[in-house]
Amino acid sequence: MTTTVTTPEGSTVLTVSGEVDLATAPALEAAIESILAGKPAALIIDLSAVSFLASAGMAALVGAHQRAGASTSIAVVADGPATSRQLKMTSLDQVFALHSTLDQALASFR
Repeated sequence: MTTTVTTPEGSTVLTVSGEVDLATAPALEAAIESILAGKPAALIIDLSAVSFLASAGMAALVGAHQRAGASTSIAVVADGPATSRQLKMTSLDQVFALHSTLDQALASFR
């Protein structure tokens, strides 16, 4: 799993690629913590390049949502069977905004 951080249009985007499982979820949590320490107004977690999302990865997303509190709005980009299906089946799409593309997520914060 790899992560990169960019700041297009004033939003912070954490792009995640590869497999998010029990072994890699701590690295995802650390990347999210590092971003949230700066208290961005918006954080978009882009999972469109994730090929496998285990429950440990979903737990990292829930933890991010809880730590962000009211100061940071979080959106998740996920499309396809490896990511969005699990998020919808576990009702996590009700916890944070779920978008099919990064452009849609960016537009939601304009």
